[in-house]
Amino acid sequence: MSLFRKFFGPGDSSDEEKANDLNAIPTSNLPIDEQFTINFRKNGGKFLYCENLTEVRNHFEDILEENDWFETEAMCFEPKLFSMLEENRINFKSPAGPKFLFATCENLIADEGSVLFSSNQIKQLKPQELPGNIVIVGTTSQIIENKSDGLREIKKRYEKDYPTNITTIKYFEKAKEEDFLHYGSVAKNLYLLLLEDL
Repeated sequence: MSLFRKFFGPGDSSDEEKANDLNAIPTSNLPIDEQFTINFRKNGGKFLYCENLTEVRNHFEDILEENDWFETEAMCFEPKLFSMLEENRINFKSPAGPKFLFATCENLIADEGSVLFSSNQIKQLKPQELPGNIVIVGTTSQIIENKSDGLREIKKRYEKDYPTNITTIKYFEKAKEEDFLHYGSVAKNLYLLLLEDL
């Protein structure tokens, strides 16, 4: 998908110039995948596009290496992700001080660049109770326009065992200037491994 490479490919402009470029793009008329990537980056999220599961594993190892998280502890509640942690000798069974949360998500919200979670990924923990670092595995089919669509998707997906603790995390870096829009929010250092599945 060249769209993602167009936005996130190599460049030699500064971070400040890139942020200003992202702020100058009106996102409301763009397709939702472009809307999400622009808004997610505006919020400070780190984005890694993956064409297949091998790339997901490779990028995950790159994140571990970048942060020196090999052979540490992680918080993870989803059995389908355990093998990636085991391969890298990361303790997830009873972590005392997890370095990061490793999870999937319910949806990726395009209009605000946020990530929608439920009790399936974070149990009953509040955002401030989660580790400061989060690594998410998401798919392009999970990108939806807004939170209302996300709630509809959850309702459709889980007809009987409706999850609880539905929440979004929107800010992925500490705000330079605190304002009322950030009040009560918790900034997380978030990496998104986005797998192409469409």
